[in-house]
Amino acid sequence: MASLQEIRAKLASMESNSKPNSSSNGGDNAIYPHWNIDENTSTTLRFLPDSDPDNTFFWVERQMIRLTFPGVKGGDMKPVTVQVPCAEMYGDTCPVLTEVRPWFKDASLEDLGRKYWKKRSYIFQGFVTENALTETAPENPVRRFVISPQIFNIIKSALMDPDMENIPTDYTAGTDFRVTKTTKGQYADYSTSKWARKERGLDETELAAIDANGLFTLSDFLPKRPGQDELNAISEMFQASVDGELYDPERWAMFYKPYGVEAPKSATQPTTASVQTAAPVAAPVAAPVAEATADIPFDVTPTAAPVVAPAPAPVAPVVPAAEGDAKPSATDILNMIKNRS
Repeated sequence: MASLQEIRAKLASMESNSKPNSSSNGGDNAIYPHWNIDENTSTTLRFLPDSDPDNTFFWVERQMIRLTFPGVKGGDMKPVTVQVPCAEMYGDTCPVLTEVRPWFKDASLEDLGRKYWKKRSYIFQGFVTENALTETAPENPVRRFVISPQIFNIIKSALMDPDMENIPTDYTAGTDFRVTKTTKGQYADYSTSKWARKERGLDETELAAIDANGLFTLSDFLPKRPGQDELNAISEMFQASVDGELYDPERWAMFYKPYGVEAPKSATQPTTASVQTAAPVAAPVAAPVAEATADIPFDVTPTAAPVVAPAPAPVAPVVPAAEGDAKPSATDILNMIKNRS
């Protein structure tokens, strides 16, 4: 288990490096849906360390990209969303972000760029010590938590506070975290969530649960690292999404698919050479992208699963177009960027 000092050092290093110019859950209820608590209520969590000794933190970061389609080819003609992993999560080049980054140089493309920008969430594990939900408790009380950037920033800020003397996951001198849900406008707001004022040691029941069940390796619940075929499929889907085309199960369901769509039996996995990728875009640049702060209930799929489950809510049409105007294709957008003086 990493020390609080090690966590602070790594967070500080990451913060410095990030500055400019430099629900399918296995069929159980292991994931605690804190986003379902009522407005103006709270629930208390106790985070536990990752079982992976090489992970400095007690969480892992998840980066996903949402690709929307107006319907499914040969299926329902209603909007669907496919979530795909951002390859930057693994230190690889993401074909979507490589194309989207230059869009932020053009004010007319910024909103579209944000639509396809990666969405972050953070996977933790621990106990629910005060439960605001009425639910059937799982056999294993060690739950997983999918935390939004808004809540994560509260967690991270406190870790950097010198007044916090012990790491919150310490079994004898750790700290509980209270998630409080309010509403800001039409969205859920968690800005009043906070750490408990007093440290608390785990009780005998909690220690026994850890001994009996062990701890999760959090990276097991990240999506599978995309290989070249998956990256090519993501490129194809991205271009089709921008163009407003239908999702094609014959081409992509063996890689990533919307909820409820099955891969046709006739579909065969293509070789790398048989998949055409979108045209490359030169010189990606850093973009100041504002990320959503609402806590979205992302599904967390183990790496063994071949597909990534989508967010449940339908998304608005891909590219808003003025009445009578043709909707620009991905190729048109890329050409606009390249030809811009």
